[in-house]
Amino acid sequence: MLNEFWATASTTYKVLVFSAMGLIATGIILNLVGNNTGNQGLALASLAVIGLGLILHIAGIVVRGQTIRKNLKR
Repeated sequence: MLNEFWATASTTYKVLVFSAMGLIATGIILNLVGNNTGNQGLALASLAVIGLGLILHIAGIVVRGQTIRKNLKR
């Protein structure tokens, strides 16, 4: 089951994973731009974007765990 999880994963899980990756990547880019231009406000705001991406990542782990647990009970 673990080898084919992505193929059988729910849409919710896939949306959470891609959203988390996108937010983390965006936050890193904003952080680099903010620090290279000396814009401390942008650099600090990027940390909130990265944090939101990490929260979505944790939510994806929870959704995946619930799906695996449900499938194991069958």
